[in-house]
Amino acid sequence: MIKIAMDTAGDLVPGWEQEYQIDLIPINIIFEGKSYLQGVDIKYDDFYRLVEEKGIIPTTSQPTPHQFVEFYRKIAKKDDTVISIHVTDKLSGTMSSAREAADQLKGELDIVPFDSASGTICMGMMCKEARLMERAGATVDEILKRLDFIRRNMQLIFTIETLKYARLSGRIKYLQAALASILQVKPIIELKNGIIEMGEKVRSRVKAFDLLLDKMERKVGRKRINIGVVHAHDPQAGKDVLQKVIQRFNCAEANLAEVSISLAGHFGPGTVGVAAYPVE
Repeated sequence: MIKIAMDTAGDLVPGWEQEYQIDLIPINIIFEGKSYLQGVDIKYDDFYRLVEEKGIIPTTSQPTPHQFVEFYRKIAKKDDTVISIHVTDKLSGTMSSAREAADQLKGELDIVPFDSASGTICMGMMCKEARLMERAGATVDEILKRLDFIRRNMQLIFTIETLKYARLSGRIKYLQAALASILQVKPIIELKNGIIEMGEKVRSRVKAFDLLLDKMERKVGRKRINIGVVHAHDPQAGKDVLQKVIQRFNCAEANLAEVSISLAGHFGPGTVGVAAYPVE
């Protein structure tokens, strides 16, 4: 049997975890010296409440190789193959931990770590495709070939509402974030080759959303695409952007999800992003 797994730097549409039998290994959320497992003992509302009450941004750490070993032993049996999809290794050590665990389990379990070169809903869409292919009778090699196609063609663009979280987390250089905060601008950010790059900055959120969609349109044109919209603690903004996406793009499917705590800790509430890749 083929098992599909990912870490929680990836995002899933509500219901996908059960519908597509996706196993999740939580990212560690560290708050005032205490470690929480995302989605297990800290939820979205808990996270934002703690941040507002304490004025502190939690740190995150990847699952350890030991945590991965225990996770793989829990979800898989000897005859299974686990396709384990993870956040870009250029921003996290999660992939390294998965590889180390896979090496430790050689001869016991068949683990295939896969670097998504991205994160958030990009990973969720990869997991969904992998499961649908498995159900249609695809081999592991065929699934990995398709995942590689998605990885090479995935586009991820997002905009941040407040740069406070980015400044405190260190994801954006302090002076750059501070300057942007003073000017009250909304930056457009892209993930390119697994690296976060800041692009244009605009003065209003409406303009930020328009620019985000303009940039995505330049990348995908009228191709038939699968697309996902993500939001951080702002479902109405997510729904609004999703509606624009459906009207504007040639969507095979369009989905909405909430940004994981591990990413919200870096980018903050109000973040909205769009991820897309061609069907063919």
